[in-house]
Amino acid sequence: MAVISSLPLSSAQAHPKLHSLLAQLNQIILGKDRQIRLAVSCMLAHGHLLIEDVPGVGKTTLAHALAKSLGLHFQRIQFTSDLLPADVLGVSIYERDTGKFKFHPGPIFSQFLLADEVNRATPKTQSALLEAMEEQQVTVDAETHPLPQPFFVIATQNPSNQIGTFPLPESQLDRFLMRIEIGYPDRAAERALLAGADRRAMTAQLQPVMSVADFASLQKQAAAMHVAPALLDYVQALIDSSRRAPQFAGGMSPRAGLGLIAAARAWAFVSGREAVLPEDVQAVLPAVAAHRMKPAQNVSRTAAQDLHAEWVKSVAVP
Repeated sequence: MAVISSLPLSSAQAHPKLHSLLAQLNQIILGKDRQIRLAVSCMLAHGHLLIEDVPGVGKTTLAHALAKSLGLHFQRIQFTSDLLPADVLGVSIYERDTGKFKFHPGPIFSQFLLADEVNRATPKTQSALLEAMEEQQVTVDAETHPLPQPFFVIATQNPSNQIGTFPLPESQLDRFLMRIEIGYPDRAAERALLAGADRRAMTAQLQPVMSVADFASLQKQAAAMHVAPALLDYVQALIDSSRRAPQFAGGMSPRAGLGLIAAARAWAFVSGREAVLPEDVQAVLPAVAAHRMKPAQNVSRTAAQDLHAEWVKSVAVP
């Protein structure tokens, strides 16, 4: 079965604030409704998001717009080759007056962290995000510091074939619930973009459409979406097939399986359904699974996409 791309709008009536969020984001990022819905679904599922694409298509703008629309405390880190872990986490500084070291938090201590061009930093610096993304805390000088709640990481990365990039390790890729690509706008959207106001100025003027408590309530409602036993059978079949498929070097981890269920629940909720359907699993599956399942041999991006599509078709829907 092909991946379902229809986007029901009945959630607008049931959840007006969610509709307002989607509408506001679509005013900033033109012609990318599906990518916006995936990004919102990722956050509703308590997940971190990786946006991979060429420079200039709106990756950073989408992250800014999300943070401002949700009223979250926002920090941005520009990842470069000379960035150090302490630049991300913070550092303990000796204070002469007290004779003690005092921890000075880094920019990771925010509700919404934008790790811009994350793959331009070395693996050592990239690893500074691992504990934070999984355990919602950081440890510096043997002392553990909890992070603000909620805590989201949205990272952007340039294609790996561009100069000055370092590949993200598998352990970090697995911590991103979704990876999406924005892509170039279609002709109509690009014309509106060229003729319209500057998107950075528009983003700066955005106002929150809901409170943090409102968004937390939506997260709880999304997590409560009904998942039938037959749908769990389908998800388990996908997971098992991913681990046995010879065309991939590795399959989906248990964390990925849990993430797939959470993401499908969130997508179904955004789509205004009362229960999760196989179409919802298929809608989020490329974003949840593709960055975790590397082809067994070096192939082009297009060929890798074909492998994933063929794999999904090979698993029967109950």
